[in-house]
Amino acid sequence: MNSELELLTERIVEQSKFVDRLTAEVGKVIVGQRYMIDRLMVGLLCNGHILLEGVPGLAKTLAVRSLAAGLSAQFQRIQFTPDLLPADLVGTLIFNQKEGTFEPRKGPVFANIILADEINRAPAKVQSALLEAMQEHQVTIGTTTYPLPEPFLVLATQNPIEQEGTYPLPEAQVDRFMLKLNVTYPTRKEERAILDRMLDPWLDQGAAQAGVDTGPETSNMKVEPVISTREILEARQLVKQIYIDEKVKNYIIDIVSATRRPTDYKIDIAHFIQYGASPRATIFLALAAKAYAFLRHRAHVTPDDVKTVGMDVLRHRVIPTYEAEAEEVTGQDLVRKIFEEVEVP
Repeated sequence: MNSELELLTERIVEQSKFVDRLTAEVGKVIVGQRYMIDRLMVGLLCNGHILLEGVPGLAKTLAVRSLAAGLSAQFQRIQFTPDLLPADLVGTLIFNQKEGTFEPRKGPVFANIILADEINRAPAKVQSALLEAMQEHQVTIGTTTYPLPEPFLVLATQNPIEQEGTYPLPEAQVDRFMLKLNVTYPTRKEERAILDRMLDPWLDQGAAQAGVDTGPETSNMKVEPVISTREILEARQLVKQIYIDEKVKNYIIDIVSATRRPTDYKIDIAHFIQYGASPRATIFLALAAKAYAFLRHRAHVTPDDVKTVGMDVLRHRVIPTYEAEAEEVTGQDLVRKIFEEVEVP
């Protein structure tokens, strides 16, 4: 077993070198936000879609666009609006007068990385069309089903401070996202670095006046491709081979079970939990921990890996009761309490 783990470690150390190169490339454009960049790569390595929540101006769109540029992947940004139709997303049939036939016109969802900007701005029928593509990795136009390109990753953003003119995602649909990230403000030091970069006289004058989100195409800050989509698919296969000890597996089970039956673990929060995490959370938590170990060039998962990614996997899967909301206790607070109380192996 030890010899197999050593061989696997050597392969992972070699094949995970792109992680540091990709992080450095994205760092040409993004100041700070290492948490967000790490989690985007976790989703990419696990074939898991990500929901990013944060106030405007935190470089969510720019980070996704820069990641796609570093991957040499096809990228599409879709701005969700109240008048958007499912056909605007997946495509439709166009009548060819010359041939007298209907021909498919594929929509922007046919790309490797999809940025669904402000997903909660579009009505439920559009959200459902995207979520079906996320789940099935295919789209039906007319009577023909077309596979989506691989890798296929949906990164959706939503603004938590604005509720007018929005259509909040139902909990069952939010559960389709592997991770939910809370993107926060930069530190004072990072914000000073952003300011200095934007005031650099060598940067394009118009881009500097536009604000933080200057885009990876801005002069002197161009993100170069460092890995192909084929290499990403190969890395995914390697991530699956990362070793998880039986004790760590049981720890994952305990964490997820505690969201459903906290009293079994002597945690007094049952009256605050309406619904706990589904078995999908168990699978995603194990996969995310494996991917995080890969990012750290390791061939085995530690309990710290589980704790590091656990909040992002579980925060949107633990639904608080009305009593919890009345006392301003969030799903995130409940997950944090569970990680504090469940015994670490």
